[in-house]
Amino acid sequence: MITDTTDTGAEVELAIGGMTCASCAARIEKKLNRMAGVTATVNYATEKAKVSYSGDVSVGDLIATVEATGYTAQEPAPPAGREEPAEEPDELRPLRQRLVTAVVLAVPVVAMAMVPALQFEYWQWLSLTLAAPVVTYAAWPFHKAAFTNARHGAATMDTLISVGTSAAFLWSLWALFFGTAGTPGMTHPFELTIERTDGAGNIYLEAAAGVTAFILAGRYFEARAKRKAGAALRALLELGAKDVTVLRDGGREQTVPVTELRVGDRFLVRPGEKIATDGTVVEGSSAVDASMLTGESVPVEVGSGDPVTGATINVGGRLVVRATRVGADTQLARMARLVEDAQNGKAAAQRLADRISAVFVPVVIALALGTLGFWLGNGAGLTAAFTAAVAVLVIACPCALGLATPTALMVGTGRGAQLGILIKGPEVLESTRRVDTVVLDKTGTVTTGRMTLLAVHIADGTDEAEVLRLAGALEHSSEHPIARAVADGALAKLGALPTPEDFANVPGLGVQGVVEGHAVLVGRERLLADWAMELPEGLARARAAAEDAGRTAIAVAWDGEARAVLEVADAVKETSPEAVRRLRDLGLIPILLTGDNEAVARSVAREVGIAPEHVVAEVLPQDKVEVVKRLQAEGRSVAMVGDGVNDAAALAQADLGLAMGTGTDAAIEAGDLTLVRGDLRAAADAIRLARRTLGTIRSNLFWAFAYNVAALPLAAAGLLTPMIAGAAMAFSSVFVVGNSLRLRTFRAAG
Repeated sequence: MITDTTDTGAEVELAIGGMTCASCAARIEKKLNRMAGVTATVNYATEKAKVSYSGDVSVGDLIATVEATGYTAQEPAPPAGREEPAEEPDELRPLRQRLVTAVVLAVPVVAMAMVPALQFEYWQWLSLTLAAPVVTYAAWPFHKAAFTNARHGAATMDTLISVGTSAAFLWSLWALFFGTAGTPGMTHPFELTIERTDGAGNIYLEAAAGVTAFILAGRYFEARAKRKAGAALRALLELGAKDVTVLRDGGREQTVPVTELRVGDRFLVRPGEKIATDGTVVEGSSAVDASMLTGESVPVEVGSGDPVTGATINVGGRLVVRATRVGADTQLARMARLVEDAQNGKAAAQRLADRISAVFVPVVIALALGTLGFWLGNGAGLTAAFTAAVAVLVIACPCALGLATPTALMVGTGRGAQLGILIKGPEVLESTRRVDTVVLDKTGTVTTGRMTLLAVHIADGTDEAEVLRLAGALEHSSEHPIARAVADGALAKLGALPTPEDFANVPGLGVQGVVEGHAVLVGRERLLADWAMELPEGLARARAAAEDAGRTAIAVAWDGEARAVLEVADAVKETSPEAVRRLRDLGLIPILLTGDNEAVARSVAREVGIAPEHVVAEVLPQDKVEVVKRLQAEGRSVAMVGDGVNDAAALAQADLGLAMGTGTDAAIEAGDLTLVRGDLRAAADAIRLARRTLGTIRSNLFWAFAYNVAALPLAAAGLLTPMIAGAAMAFSSVFVVGNSLRLRTFRAAG
């Protein structure tokens, strides 16, 4: 998919296949950048390459270069046209099948090898029968990756797994068919050291099968936790309307797919429907809920001549809109591109295990060959020499390394889910230690995201319950979000409301009607002025104070007299002040970011304890991305907490994105961590848990490597047989899993 074309060059995004670690991405990037006129960035996490090219280079040349490096490349289809939900099962099913095969067949092989009492007369041949599918079919991805890497002069952990399991299996075949291991009634000696003159009676099928099963388990857990590329884009695009009612000549209504809408078409939007595309109102007036796109908590009143945005919701009257932008030109589509650019610009996290294994793997192979030569040179015989070399490969097989990340991640995320926290993958954890600034979206994150009745100011001699009963009854007949807030507040206090005898909506001003024989007005102060009424001094002060605080003031009058002023606003969550304090305790600077006006933002900031200088208000969706970029340019490592579609691009751009699980799918998919509970206090707990999970992964990797460093000399010296090496290797995996299980004791801050 070519995303941009100019006179001097073009830009293309390629989907890359076959990468198994971050070093694969680095290798592809290096090859592409060697081409004349090409600048490439390869992202292992999203499995995409963003390439700028010029001159005589074509997309076919770029794909050919990637394929020559040993990987696949293709131009991805447009997000709207892809059936992504089918991709995950296709990706995981083969791995799951190989894992199940390996576990079911490897368990009896290991048991028979390690427990002499289970070794019946022909047990070794049953072991071969069970182990063969494990080493060939189940371990095939390792062999294939090792062969591909070898063709290009590279070695990874796949190389070590393939060489180690293949050597153990091939030696076992030799011992069974050409040595003495195939003799009926043979029992496997449980020896700690290698006999210098013998070895033809030993088989190491348990090492080959066990290593394969353990590593496949780690790969499967890792693949299941990995974030799928493009999910945020799909969530964004799915927000748009699917069908639209177009007004043809003569006012004839015709329902067509939104893709057939053209600039200049007039279309109908009924109450409760999504606006199909960006346009201008030509008939009618209503309130439009744009919170999912702009973050504005108060619905916007629109009338003839006012612009409206696609995917926003008409919550009031009937509208006729003329389309001004369609398809890729709409605000929704532009936001999707922002998310895509932010995701592609985020550097792929470099796995610690992959960085070390780049040196570790070749060293182990060289050590195994050196061990073979040393034993042969000392006259120990080929059998003993090869046995020692296999022991070196088996003891060094990075089973613990393969489990270090996914086991800690699985335990950490499992515990996190109980606390309302979802960690999407290991690639996000590094960011949590560096983060020093946290940007908080206001609507739906710090606040509830819905209009709430916060205060009732009454005139002298007026009863508050009567105000709520009459105003609530009238507003209960309206669908406007502010009206619902008043009605819900009245119902919560009174339990029941009367039914109006008469009701009428006054577009843009409020409602009027008759309740219990009273002529009632509820709405803007201007509505009262139209009926020659004005607010008494005390209520006028209350209205001014409410508006200064960024709240919506609603006047209530009946029988020709102003009686009360109601304050409605997006209420701050009860837990938000405590959450801000916890974030500070973690050494983070909280910044409030919102599309609402300055007065609303500063009022909320005061309530939760954020300094005025750390408030950024009246920002558009693309401005939120710019705010994050500006903070990053100042040298800060930025975490972003948000819940709306308007936050998705900023969440993707931030060093660490925390999405509220009560928000939109776009925000959740763009975030690195999801706060399932919708409680901002979970943001602090999420960062603490992520840091502790990262610490566990690092300690797992350290002990796994330390184990290998200590055990390799013992194996090379012949002090460990391959069978004992396999058992020790399994123990290292048990240690890593046990260390990871300690994450279950993590507790949320009290």
